[in-house]
Amino acid sequence: MSDRPSTESGPPEPPEPPEPPESSEPSEPSKASTTSHASNASAAPADSSPTRESQSSPPPQPSAEQTAPATETAAPAAPLPPDPQPGPHATPGDRPPATPAYLHAQRQRAHGEQQTWQPGRPWQPPISRPGATAKLRPAAPPLIRPAVLWAALATAVLSALLLGDGLGVNLLIVAVPAALAAAFAARAAGRRLRPWTATWAVGGLALLAVPALRDAGWPTFLAVVSAFALGSLALHGSRSWLGVLMGSVGTLDSVVPGIRWGWRGLRERADGSRGRWGTAVRTTAVALGLLVVFGTLFAGADANFADLLGRLTPDVTIVDGPLRTFLFLVGLVGALAAARTAAAPVRWDGLTVKAGKPRGRTEWALPLIVLDLLFAAFITLQLVVLLGGYDKVHEETGLNHADYARQGFWQLLWATLLTLLVIALALRWAPRGAQRRDRTLVRAVLGPLCVLTLVVVASALRRMDLYVAEYGLTRLRISVAAMELWLGVVIVLILAAGVFGARFLPRAIAVSAGAAVLAFGLISPDAVVAEQNVHRFEDRRPIDLDYLKDLSADAVPALDKLPEPQRSCALRVIQGELRNTDSPWYATSWGEARAEEILRKRPATTERRSCYALGTDGVREGERDGYEQGHDDYDPY
Repeated sequence: MSDRPSTESGPPEPPEPPEPPESSEPSEPSKASTTSHASNASAAPADSSPTRESQSSPPPQPSAEQTAPATETAAPAAPLPPDPQPGPHATPGDRPPATPAYLHAQRQRAHGEQQTWQPGRPWQPPISRPGATAKLRPAAPPLIRPAVLWAALATAVLSALLLGDGLGVNLLIVAVPAALAAAFAARAAGRRLRPWTATWAVGGLALLAVPALRDAGWPTFLAVVSAFALGSLALHGSRSWLGVLMGSVGTLDSVVPGIRWGWRGLRERADGSRGRWGTAVRTTAVALGLLVVFGTLFAGADANFADLLGRLTPDVTIVDGPLRTFLFLVGLVGALAAARTAAAPVRWDGLTVKAGKPRGRTEWALPLIVLDLLFAAFITLQLVVLLGGYDKVHEETGLNHADYARQGFWQLLWATLLTLLVIALALRWAPRGAQRRDRTLVRAVLGPLCVLTLVVVASALRRMDLYVAEYGLTRLRISVAAMELWLGVVIVLILAAGVFGARFLPRAIAVSAGAAVLAFGLISPDAVVAEQNVHRFEDRRPIDLDYLKDLSADAVPALDKLPEPQRSCALRVIQGELRNTDSPWYATSWGEARAEEILRKRPATTERRSCYALGTDGVREGERDGYEQGHDDYDPY
């Protein structure tokens, strides 16, 4: 209805007095003023619009205070405070909540809502605006469950007991309760197990089997780092390029929040269940006491049982106290961070990169077509060489097979990497019109480039094969060859994305990287290096014993096939390292155990001075039987 005054006779209505604010505890002056005003002034209707009764009623008479002279000495009534006004985002008709402002703001932040009103009280602290990554962070997780706390505590205890003596199956043992803590937290938060989450989790646990199987440190390092990345992806569930990249290390963002979350949950759980905590402590103490007493008695009664108990029980001393404490804290913090991430993961997929400005068809396609023609010309010559044209190359350049292979492998490796960069930039600035011919143009230009790059990868691998056949296999050579092979797999995945869609491409490349690291560790690179050099020696080719003696225990089965004294010279250093290392069962890999068994049956007996006479070629002077040494004094890798 309209707020205009009534057209009936009589003076207009006086304006309505303002309503007092909806506060739970008004101040004393406000109460007095409200009482005085209510007793001396006529009551106003709650609705601001006039009613029929208000139109027909006579106008109110002025009160005594209104007719009093201005010179009266009575103290005037305190003015009423104005109503709190809604914020700029409030809808018409909204009223401020009756709860205190700071509680209302906390509830809104907890539920991810936007502040809808600003209180008019100067003593309240200003509410901080959300940060740049606020949209990526979900609401706070629920209170931590007791199962999560127990799993995190088990992870910390196992870390302190098992990780101080080396790496082996202990990493897998420690990872199991940490994974359980994350699973319990995700279930409490209502998250479901998805196929990609299971893929990341299984892949991460499989990578932790590499330290349990292999003794070499470099495949173990790659496997542990990759296992952490896949485990972090399992907790986040990312799918975009930035999501997969940031999600692989995103668990580090939950370290501090995980500590606060665990401490708050532990404190609240402890306040509500003091009796149960006491029961748990007493039960644990009694169980440990029984184990110590009867374990000591049985160990004194049987030497075999004492030896078995000594191998199974971790050797903890006071000297190792700082290290064990540090490992305990690392395990506890890591398990809490994993559980906190599983309960409330940061949505890294929300990070977006501004799309590049599409270029015209000619501006975009012409440089790539020129690059395709250059690749085609180079590959034509490579096919001639790969099909048996090395004699012609030798006549024109004077290079033998090994020199030709060594000259171009690194260049081809860099060419493969730069081609992937060119493809990424080309897709960023590719024409993105709604017409079908734009998509056809992109596939017609980038498809041949990917196919030609695969031929470059094959050429680089062929060159490495020729070089290894001439000079033997080393750790660096097998590593770069494995990397080149993985780059070929990435190019194949890019080709598949051009046909079936690119939505799966980021996760597919991450899976291929994890699978490559797992396969690289399981094939045992040191064993492959030793096997290839032993075969070359059996074919009456030189062998570098100075290099082979520095391999890990994984190479012992292959080096054991060498004749004496080459066998003992190659195994002498490895045997000394195994004898000087007294690692417990959980820090001993299967490769070390197998090497110890072989050397126990057939120990290396040749002295060091006898090995010096063999030289780096592994043959004595006068025993070359006329075949060419073929040793290369210049070997950059």
